[in-house]
Amino acid sequence: MALTFGIYPGALLGDDKGIVRPVRPDLPDRITDALDALQGTAATLSVRAYHPFAETVAPREPPTPTDPQAYVRRGRRLDLVLPFREPSGRLEAWLEFIRETVRTQGPRLASLQICEEPNADLPVLDGSIPNVLNALVQGVVTAKQEALAQGHALAVGFNAVPTFDPADTFWSELAALADTRFLESLDYVGLDFFPDVFRPIAVDQLAGAVTAVLTAFRRTDLPKAGIPDTVALRVCENGWPTGPGRPDQRQAVVLETVVRTVAALAADLNIDGYSFFSLRDADSGADGLFHRFGLLRDDYTPKPAFETYRRLIGELGGPGAVLPR
Repeated sequence: MALTFGIYPGALLGDDKGIVRPVRPDLPDRITDALDALQGTAATLSVRAYHPFAETVAPREPPTPTDPQAYVRRGRRLDLVLPFREPSGRLEAWLEFIRETVRTQGPRLASLQICEEPNADLPVLDGSIPNVLNALVQGVVTAKQEALAQGHALAVGFNAVPTFDPADTFWSELAALADTRFLESLDYVGLDFFPDVFRPIAVDQLAGAVTAVLTAFRRTDLPKAGIPDTVALRVCENGWPTGPGRPDQRQAVVLETVVRTVAALAADLNIDGYSFFSLRDADSGADGLFHRFGLLRDDYTPKPAFETYRRLIGELGGPGAVLPR
């Protein structure tokens, strides 16, 4: 089963303390060149982008990367994420924001992700926002209805992070809201996971750890919400930072191991895509864990993992994303 590959082409990212901002500005021509090189002869490469919603927060947070539509060329389309960051939890303007996004961005979208990690209760993520489960369920239904009304064939889904706490209630709480309209509107569920980043994993145990996390997500977590195997699973964010004690070559080894493991599981677990986070470092001179996730350094020079990902896309990439059901 071939995979559709993607990448977040920005450098701005959030950590558990706030926002890590790039020390060098985006250079769209350099980013485009890098995306072209990664894509190679593949029919497409998904460009991951984020456009948060917060009605009562000023100033409004802009999309990241800036002007992601600039990278929609050579068959590439956007894998657009709409994080729900409205502190009041009110939904009326949120649902209209989703409709407007589909109306204006629809032809450029391969997929639309509703909410960002709604099961992660951290200040920079949607799991900390009141009413996030209703925002998720109603948002998925609204996005699919608008896409059908506008004639746009885009995949609608949401993502989550692995949970290792048996007392976690996210999936059972989602099940209570996941009616037929929601399940019929849902094309995929994404997983964000970063093996060997926050918990060390030996090289010879990495493939097994990836297999265990993906299998548990498919076989244990999703069924708790009544989500069937016919709904595709995809890896929405995965990466490994370089830095002190984290050599560049190790990033390439981790990337190859993870991607090949995902590809080997694709048919059994109905995995349709993989996206790397991210294209470029926020600050290649900083020692923090969140500053060097890029395949490129902050000056756009490649690390070894850039060539690794380019090669894997050429070998394992498919003709395009699975069409929405």
